[in-house]
Amino acid sequence: MRHRSLKRGLAQSAMAVAILVGLGGCQSALHEKNALLMQENQELRAELAATLAEGGGASASMQASVQQELSRRDADIAALQRELQDARWEAENARTMAAEAAAAPPIESYNPPMGRPVSAMTPADPFAGIAGVTGSMQAGEVRATVASDVLFDPGRATLKSSAKQSLDAVARVITSNYSGQSIRVTGHTDADPIRKSGHKSNHHLGFERAFSVRAYLIERGVPANQVYLASHGPDRARGTKKESRRVDISVELDAG
Repeated sequence: MRHRSLKRGLAQSAMAVAILVGLGGCQSALHEKNALLMQENQELRAELAATLAEGGGASASMQASVQQELSRRDADIAALQRELQDARWEAENARTMAAEAAAAPPIESYNPPMGRPVSAMTPADPFAGIAGVTGSMQAGEVRATVASDVLFDPGRATLKSSAKQSLDAVARVITSNYSGQSIRVTGHTDADPIRKSGHKSNHHLGFERAFSVRAYLIERGVPANQVYLASHGPDRARGTKKESRRVDISVELDAG
């Protein structure tokens, strides 16, 4: 089991490095495009100024057309700068995950006594009684589902103070009953388009929320190299928007 857990940790580290490499190329391309647009804007402004300085000047329609083109390009530059900021944020997260995976020791898988699987030693719902948390058993994993409305304000990815008591209890269950098991924290959102929160997409929002939950679980004693992230955004919606907005904390069970 240790060998399998070590391979999983190495795979997670490799994935983070691959993300970094991809984001590095993405940032380089965005920088080049941004620089090109800014240069073209400067040239267009210079042409307009030169035309106005000449005897006849430019017609009102020509000036309006040039100004419209400049405004469009300014908007493109602003959009590119937002993309660059998103890429920097994602790269920083990937660096953090890669550093944690590289620094942490291999996960020691938990072997229950007498070869019994972990699920046989724990309650059917180990998360029962935790406010705002719904426990469930899936194939090969036990899951704590926490409504995003419990964890976050609308459109936000910063944990509410009131949510921490529930996450404290979840962390205690994990550290007490599932030592050494891998934990997947997955963010889900509803399908409403992002308009005001500043997040690039629902997938980005889901990832940032999962990242916040992961960070807090680590603060409460869950080993960093035991927890990894996922985001499905709106892709796995449930019956209502409220039900769709959630974070799943899934413990991957090794067979005994």
